[in-house]
Amino acid sequence: MTHPDVEAQLDAYLDGELAAVDARELEAHIAQCADCARFRDGRLALRAAIKARVPAFQAPHALREGVRAALKTTARRSLWGWWRPLALAASLAVVAVVAVVAVGSWRLALQRAAGEALADDVLTSHVRSLMPGHLTDVLSSDQHTVKPWFNGRLDFSPPVYDFAGRGYPLIGGRLEYVDGRSVAALVYGRRQHVISVLLWPTGRGPTAAAATQTRQGYHLLHWTTPDYTYWVVSDLALAELQDFAQLMQQADSASARSLPRSYDQSGKQPQRADPPHDVLAALEQQHREALLGQFFRGRGTPPRRVMRRCICCAHATAFILT
Repeated sequence: MTHPDVEAQLDAYLDGELAAVDARELEAHIAQCADCARFRDGRLALRAAIKARVPAFQAPHALREGVRAALKTTARRSLWGWWRPLALAASLAVVAVVAVVAVGSWRLALQRAAGEALADDVLTSHVRSLMPGHLTDVLSSDQHTVKPWFNGRLDFSPPVYDFAGRGYPLIGGRLEYVDGRSVAALVYGRRQHVISVLLWPTGRGPTAAAATQTRQGYHLLHWTTPDYTYWVVSDLALAELQDFAQLMQQADSASARSLPRSYDQSGKQPQRADPPHDVLAALEQQHREALLGQFFRGRGTPPRRVMRRCICCAHATAFILT
């Protein structure tokens, strides 16, 4: 028996539908093959997870009564006469309605279970990062160092902001693996607290989780923009964590408004509102500090104030080296 044979027959074996001869042959192969044994264990874990998280629905009382009515109709043909087709149709209608309700409840339960599983993954990744040596893969408070670090490591370029002026300095970034995919994780600080921001492009995973959750003493915030799905987790006080999330959302909104827009049918470019003044001021200060730092370290010439658009974060103005 080969590996493809095991993969093709394993589900039938676990369901007890495989012939005895084939079952013995499969068991003998698994006992000698570590890869197939791991494949079997994975399927068993998947079945256990489905059984634990997908609710089992019992037949509603209305369904049982409908079936009994249908049986009585068959037993009393002479009494029902021409009413039998109508009774059967009514029973089938009841069955159809109950089936629709059951399917809808089942899908809702699956969505909730997927959201809960995703929240568990996010929390686990944050707790794991708090272990020594796991907090960051790139340690830097410069967003123009952290953002390019993700190039080639992810199939998207995550937005990176620094809110040091608001008391939430950028610490660095790392890669995480959540819900079967690689995602970006940004790390921020608030006094002695660590904030993890996990994000990935919108549409790549379930988004049915609640906006705010508290688990094991950690707060989890979740929101979705047209471009990205965000999860923020920390043991910071909920009010402060919500303030941080609001800063993230404002920065995202300012970034979206600062990007070029297409022309409308009249040939005129639509007017664009300016980003909030405090966000622009913070970004300008970040660019100034980074460039002055390069100059004083002997790595550049004195910066001259020139209005340009930052190629990294696409925000409004910047001090650049010329």
